[in-house]
Amino acid sequence: MKKFRFRKFQVYKDALVFRSEIKTLVKKYFPDYELYLLGDQIIRAANSIILNIAEGTDRSTDKDFANFLNKSHTSINEIVACLDIALLDRYISKEIHIQYLENAQKLANQITAFRRKLLKDGN
Repeated sequence: MKKFRFRKFQVYKDALVFRSEIKTLVKKYFPDYELYLLGDQIIRAANSIILNIAEGTDRSTDKDFANFLNKSHTSINEIVACLDIALLDRYISKEIHIQYLENAQKLANQITAFRRKLLKDGN
C-alpha cells in the first residue's frame, strides 16, 4: 500500500483538527439559513487547507509544494474573513471570535514556518 507522505506532517494533523473545530462552530452557532451560505464557505475553506497540503506533497519540487502551502495559508485568510462576518452578523460572540482567530493564527504560523523550511532546504 502506498504511504501518503502528507499524513505524517504535524501541520496536516493540526489542519484536520482545525477543520473539525470549524465544523463544530458552524453547527453550533450559525443559523440554519446560513448553513449553505457562510457556513458552507467557511467549511470549504477549512477543507482547502487540508487538501492543498495533501496535493502539494505529491509535487516534484519543494518549491511547488511551498506554493500549495501558500494556497493553504490563503484559505486561512478566507476563514478569518468568514469569522469576521459571523461576528458582525452576531452569530458568534467576541470571545468565540477571538478563540477561533487564535487557532487560525497558530495554524497560519505553522504553515508559514513549514513553507519557509521547504524553501530554505530546497535551495
